[in-house]
Amino acid sequence: MNVLVYLIPISLLLGGLGLAAFFWTLKSSQYDDPDGDSHRILSDRWDDAPPED
Repeated sequence: MNVLVYLIPISLLLGGLGLAAFFWTLKSSQYDDPDGDSHRILSDRWDDAPPED
């Protein structure tokens, strides 16, 4: 039971670090792509080969 004295604070610390990293990615706009996937999924431009220039 004494091991819980160490494991609970460590797990809370790691959970807090993960939450802080998630909020940092939200703040740095890494999830903002309003038109990207919605147009890419309907287009066959990138299916078989890259577009020729």
